[in-house]
Amino acid sequence: MNAHVPPESATAAPDDTWTVAGRTFTSRLIVGTGKYKDYATNAAAARAAGAQIVTVAVRRVNLTDPTQPLLIDYVKPSEFTYLPNTAGCFTGEDAVRTLRLAREAGGWDLVKLEVLSDPKTLYPDMEETLRSLKLLVAEGFQVMVYCSDDPVYCRKLEEAGAVAIMPLGAPIGSGLGIQNRVNLRIIIENAGVPVLVDAGVGTASDAAIGMELGCDAILMNTAIAEAKDPIRMARAMKHAVIAGREAYLAGRMQKRLYADPSSPLGGLI
Repeated sequence: MNAHVPPESATAAPDDTWTVAGRTFTSRLIVGTGKYKDYATNAAAARAAGAQIVTVAVRRVNLTDPTQPLLIDYVKPSEFTYLPNTAGCFTGEDAVRTLRLAREAGGWDLVKLEVLSDPKTLYPDMEETLRSLKLLVAEGFQVMVYCSDDPVYCRKLEEAGAVAIMPLGAPIGSGLGIQNRVNLRIIIENAGVPVLVDAGVGTASDAAIGMELGCDAILMNTAIAEAKDPIRMARAMKHAVIAGREAYLAGRMQKRLYADPSSPLGGLI
């Protein structure tokens, strides 16, 4: 499926692209398709965000029942790359079955895997995640993986065939922002595949921080969908991702313990 390029995608520059599973994108902001008041608002927010990829919870979003509003009539697959995900799955078997259904329904093989441990925290069950990843890779899926911010497990996921690593910034839907910058930075430095912050973003500064740390992209849903003005928040997130990426590429100044004058002290009048 070819990547669609909106006129104002969430990127730093036209030639600043990122690639996952052989597909190249200019937008570094991925948005979800849940919690919006309706599909029309969802579509408008995705466009305002400049997104090229949208995640789709296969178990929760209507893709096939023509008697109900269909997501594909608003968030069109011709305009956005669909990334089916396994939201709501608590076992590897459920996750694998869900993505098989997604491939049958839309031919999608680039997918997002998440296997949750409990309904209160929605933290990933990393043992089940790794097990189901291996099953999906063996069936030809290209799997982007939601995971804990554990550098050791992230390496194992990459070695098992994940095409992207997606460590949480904070619990799903919490809006707490990135809680462990140290681990995230270690993961980024050691990864040979794209790294995306997935979960926990609450506002624009959170997205900017993730990009400043060197993430390839940011994935979010609740931060936009539950904002008082989702369309305006989507625009804010687009600019935050651009700013964070530009700052990362520019290379920030070193932190110092003491002041360093902006103007030379020598030759003062």
